[in-house]
This record gives sequence, C-alpha cells and structure tokens, in this order.
Amino acid sequence: MLCSGIRPVELTYASVFKTCALALALDEGRQVHTDCLKRGMDSDVYVRNTMIHFYGSCKKIVDARKVFDEMQWKSVVSWNSIISGFVRVSWFYEAVEYFMKMRGSGFEGDGTTMVMMLSVCAEIGNLTMGKCVHTQIIGMGLEVSCQLGTALVNMYAKCGDLNLASLVFDMMDERNVWTWSAMILGLAQHGHARNALSLFKKMKDARIQPNYVTFLGVICACSHAGYVEDGYRFFEEMKRVYGIKPRLIHYGAMVDVLGRAGCLSEAYNFILNMHIKPDPTVWRTLLSACNVHNGIDFDGVGEKVRRRLLALEPKWSGNLVMLANKYADECKWDDVAQLRKSMRVKGLKKISAESCIELNGYTFRFLSGFDSRAACNSHEK
Repeated sequence: MLCSGIRPVELTYASVFKTCALALALDEGRQVHTDCLKRGMDSDVYVRNTMIHFYGSCKKIVDARKVFDEMQWKSVVSWNSIISGFVRVSWFYEAVEYFMKMRGSGFEGDGTTMVMMLSVCAEIGNLTMGKCVHTQIIGMGLEVSCQLGTALVNMYAKCGDLNLASLVFDMMDERNVWTWSAMILGLAQHGHARNALSLFKKMKDARIQPNYVTFLGVICACSHAGYVEDGYRFFEEMKRVYGIKPRLIHYGAMVDVLGRAGCLSEAYNFILNMHIKPDPTVWRTLLSACNVHNGIDFDGVGEKVRRRLLALEPKWSGNLVMLANKYADECKWDDVAQLRKSMRVKGLKKISAESCIELNGYTFRFLSGFDSRAACNSHEK
C-alpha cells in the first residue's frame, strides 16, 4: 500500500497495530508507530487505543503507559487497554491505581473493566475491593453474564469467601467449564475436599467436559483429604479419558498428594519418572513434605532433594539458607559458618520474608527487617 503511494488513514494504523498485537511483532509495530507519528495521525483515540493494546500484548507495559498518559482524550476502551496491559504483566497494584484514576475521571467502566478488576482482586486476595467491584456491578445494572459470573466466583473463591462464591455459582443461569473449575479449585484450596469432589461429579453429570484447571482442583482436593489412590486415579483419568496432557503444575500437585501422605520415596520416584523436566518448585514441594515428615524419612529423600536444588539453583540464596538451617538442626556449626562465609564472599543475601494484610480495602505489604521509622528519617534527610 505504501509502495503504491496510497496514503494511510487512521483506520489503517489501527488495523496494523491490531495485527502486530496478534503476531507479537514488536519491531514492526514500533516502525508503524514511528510512521504514524511522522504523518501526525497518532492523536486519534482509536489509533492510540490500538497502540496501547499492541504494546500491552508485547508486554512492553512502560511504553503502553507512556502512550496512555500522553493521551489528551480517553475513552473506556483506553482505560481497559492499559488496565489489561498491567494485568498481563502481573502489575496488579498499578491496575488498581489506574482503576481508581478511571473512576475519579468520571468513567464507570463496563463489563470488561469489571471482569479484569475481579481478576486483580483474586490475584492479590483483596476481598474488600472485590466486594466493592461487585457492588458497582449491581449499581450499574450490568447483566451477570457467564464470563462476569465466573469472574465473581473465582474472586470470592480465591479470597476465601466460599459462601458468596457458592451463592453466585448457584444463581448463575449459564455456567461453562471455567465456572465449574473456579468453584472446584476454590473449594479444594480451602480444604473442602469432599465438596470439591462432589461438585466434580455433578459437573460430569451435567455433561460439562473438564479441562486442565478442573483436574488441578480435583488433584488438590485429593491432596488435602489424603486420598492418594484417588489422586492417581484422577491423574490417569485426565490423560487417558479426556486426553489432557499433564502440565508441570499437575505433576507438582501429585507430588503434594504423595508428600502430604508421607509417601516420600514414592514422590521422589514420581518426579524422576516425569515426562516434563521438573523445576525447582516441584522439588521444593517435596522438600516441604520431607521437613514435615522428617521422622519417617528413612531413605534420606530430603538430603537427595536438597542436593538437586543446589545443583539446579547454585546461586539462589534460599537454597543455601535452607542448607545452613539443616546443618544448624544437626549442630554442625562449622558447616553453618563456612556456608554463611561462602554466601558473603559471593555477595548472596537472604531473601526477605514478606507478609500481606488487608485493612479497609487496602493491602499492606511488610518485609522482614524493614524499619519504617528509619525509612522515614532517611526520607526526611
């Protein structure tokens, strides 16, 4: 088109930015952005919205935010595009900040906005804000579609309010596999194993085909209930009956099933026979079980796992601290001192522990060793 001498218009650039977003074509999109600026067509709201969507899809959120912040006129789609970009790269607190700015600018948002914000509340565990979003949905008179209802169920379930999650679930006229899976996983993660497995049976009776999330919830339920045989059965059913290829997270869940039940050697062999290369998280799942069942670890599984973690992540301080703690438990103080010295020489520092609490709709994060008074004094200086 350009070689033919035809001058592009705003719709042209919007279409090309959408294409670049789909193809994750960052370099080409940047070139189109430059051409758009040269021709002075970047002021159009529609073009800017697709530009934000493009950078967000490519996970270049700083560029997306720059384009958004420079916009003189914004629409609901503009706000949705930047919030979606934040969610895509897990910048959840920034998503909340811009949602607040959106409300302050006089924009209520739409169903898409609410689905994204419910997802954010679920990820950061902010039940108070999730309830506020639900209140806004009711106040706006939005129809609780399958997508919006599923987002509500997921938010309430992940935030631990299973009563409200069940209430929304039961009131929904239409449910899909994601709705059922969100409810099953929520029940499983909060220790309601029997209810989760019962709901899974109802799901199959309703002729809803389960997916990988469904089986993750079912296997987690078996883990909390100590159902080792059922865990194996569902793991095999997922593969053989439904043709779902197990992901790393499913293998990790099965390791948790075996580890919680004290089947340490069996869990170790299960990891060795995995069809996917185990990552450190899978090994740490087993190590956690070894620490709990240390008294029955007759085969030294815990020590084997520690060696594998050190081989996988030799520079991760957490593994070295873990080993130092093990030496301390065995009163091997010389080994502890040597390991601590090695960490100092290599410039490795212990990762600070972090806790979060929710208060009046705000989530406060605390790091171990952080002195707020010292930070204030330093800031004043």
